[in-house]
Amino acid sequence: MSFIASGRTQTITDIEAEMALSDVPPSRPGAARVPGRKRFEPFTVVSYICVGIFGLFCLVPLWMIVAGSFTDESVLAANGYSIWPAPFSLAAYQLLFTGQSLVNGYIASLFITIVGTALSLSCTASLAWVIARRLPRISRPLTIFAYIPMLFTGGLVPLYLLVTQVLNLSNDWFSVILPIMLAPFLIFVAVSFFRQLPEEILDSARIDGAGELRIFFQIVIPLSKPILAVLGLFYAVTYWNEWFMALLFISDPDKFPLQLILQNLISNVTNAATLPGASASQAAAPVYQIRFAMTVMTIAPILFGYPFAQRFFVKGLTLGATKG
Repeated sequence: MSFIASGRTQTITDIEAEMALSDVPPSRPGAARVPGRKRFEPFTVVSYICVGIFGLFCLVPLWMIVAGSFTDESVLAANGYSIWPAPFSLAAYQLLFTGQSLVNGYIASLFITIVGTALSLSCTASLAWVIARRLPRISRPLTIFAYIPMLFTGGLVPLYLLVTQVLNLSNDWFSVILPIMLAPFLIFVAVSFFRQLPEEILDSARIDGAGELRIFFQIVIPLSKPILAVLGLFYAVTYWNEWFMALLFISDPDKFPLQLILQNLISNVTNAATLPGASASQAAAPVYQIRFAMTVMTIAPILFGYPFAQRFFVKGLTLGATKG
């Protein structure tokens, strides 16, 4: 098909080509446009350099701890930290993995972390959702219940009596989980996030006949993955590093979590090496090397687990830190 315009024949293809050319903005004289090449602003370059330097300041000490765990004890005692382990030694790891205590410690810490994080997320999300809904005669008492522990605590003696005498949880892993299962600050962070959810989505679900439980589990929870990932990371780090509650309530060495085992081990090795009548083998115990090795073994699971929650971390903190 062709059209007669201005005394000449134009096809549809020619008309479309002219229209496409007319939409292109005129370029400045002498300015060559290179497709696919981004122009970096000076501020962006400076930002990348500063972030890279800050990353090095964070990674270098971590690497020096890892290198120290593989460095011979005599070199560590004489020269201190080093970038590269020379001479290479596995004495600290061989000592740590002697026996079954370390394996039992990992099992205890994994149970406390996984079960405690699951229970904490469930209770925190449920309590925060009820507070965020501003339900009459329910939300206000729960808000006071969550806010008072931020200001006052019952003390160590009432906590010990409650766990050991009332709940009868001596030598039980739940004696470590229950006292720190709810963090008031994280509850209010979740409340702030839940109040930012679009009310129209919830109203449309109610119009379709969905109840509150179905709305919470099928709509609210899928929309709250960023904040749940942040809360889960906070709770997991807390449970993984917890040793004081285990020191109070657990006396069975087979149920000690990893942090308590490592602390007892380093204390025993240090005390044995400093005794006046210590033998040559005790005095030669790799104290510094064991400290580095224990640090590596303690932080390794958290470092491996963080990348899975990292993509939600910043978004969850940003969304939960402001009130909509």
